Amino acid sequence: MTRRALRSALATAAIAALLALGLAGCSAGKPDPVPSDTGVEPAVTVRVIDNTFEPAHVSVKPGQAVRWVFEGPDQHDVVAGDGSFVSELMSSGEYVHVFATAGDFLYDCSIHPEMTGTVTVG
Repeated sequence: MTRRALRSALATAAIAALLALGLAGCSAGKPDPVPSDTGVEPAVTVRVIDNTFEPAHVSVKPGQAVRWVFEGPDQHDVVAGDGSFVSELMSSGEYVHVFATAGDFLYDCSIHPEMTGTVTVG
């Protein structure tokens, strides 16, 4: 392969990669909200305040619920990495999710990606 052909092939591959990344970024977004499991007594409560989840890591047994209580002036949400629980953006109120299966469930705030947490179910 000549240098010219090699450069052309590399340039084409680079452009294709950039287009793929751009399209992936456009299509990715917050999943649709999953309704809160109201009327369920939570095993653990997490405070959502000052751009943190307190505590950031909690553990429950299968069938138990976690409640997130939103406090403060800023809006936040909880969004599971797998989309199994997704709250609305809110600055007050609560969101509850019952965890039916064992595993580690990572989540964050869709508008503050530095806000992360984990629910360990086991």
